Amino acid sequence: MSHSVIFCGTPEFAVPSLERLNMDPDFDVKLVVTQPDKPIGRKKKVEPPPVKATATMLNIPVFQPADINEELPAYLNANPDLQPDFIVVVAYGKILSQAILDLPHMAAVNVHGSILPRWRGASPVEHAVLAGDTETGVTIQIMVPELDAGPILAVSAFPIGARDTALFLRDQLSQIGAMLITETLKQPLNPQSQPSEGATFCRKLTKEDANVDREKLTAEEIDRHVRAFNPWPGVVCEVQGHKLRIIEATLDQTQHSIPLSCAHDTTLYLVRVQPPNKKEMKADDWRRGLR
Repeated sequence: MSHSVIFCGTPEFAVPSLERLNMDPDFDVKLVVTQPDKPIGRKKKVEPPPVKATATMLNIPVFQPADINEELPAYLNANPDLQPDFIVVVAYGKILSQAILDLPHMAAVNVHGSILPRWRGASPVEHAVLAGDTETGVTIQIMVPELDAGPILAVSAFPIGARDTALFLRDQLSQIGAMLITETLKQPLNPQSQPSEGATFCRKLTKEDANVDREKLTAEEIDRHVRAFNPWPGVVCEVQGHKLRIIEATLDQTQHSIPLSCAHDTTLYLVRVQPPNKKEMKADDWRRGLR
């Protein structure tokens, strides 16, 4: 007999978990809950979240509440056949109330992109790169009202390479998480208390996080920002009196790179940049255009 699931998720990171649960005969994804459609890009075209697009393709019903804590219980009361064994949450983007966590017959569980208790919060992958961590991973936890502090069901570690980006790591961790959540929920749940020692926290990133000051940050620190924050919120720095978005950088000189002096007599080499309102280009092409 399959376990019924309500899946809560929004961005691309959540898609592999939804797809894997849906194709596994041990699970029956009865409902997908995701954030409302929102304007994207410069043209502000209203687009569905990636999870909604995937659920629609898989013919799974979609619910997009403005306030999940207020609206989901009423929705389930009106649709009692949707009552789940599990609520599976993957980067949904909202804090769930205890009333929501109490809804499933078995447990509300979360796929989190770090090895808890390190990097509890909204941007664990970016902060792992930003901090220079050498390892990250995925944790499956039972959800509690306190942020990412629930009992741990499973952990899978993944090494962070010297030049890895958050974009690359998110792709890897999303696949690991998808495998780990299906494997974990097939077994008897064996939660282990999460230690509070060593807990670190990361907030949701904002557009303002893009700005870096090369007089205050070393080349290595700015390089980590570039690898952590592209494509969003990106990294913007003043270079030769111009505000540039740094798309790619390196700590070693390459064929098309240009040097950027940073704090403590360190040098970062810009490989690809994007001037305001222009397409990205090779850094040396941009410099030649200034002459």
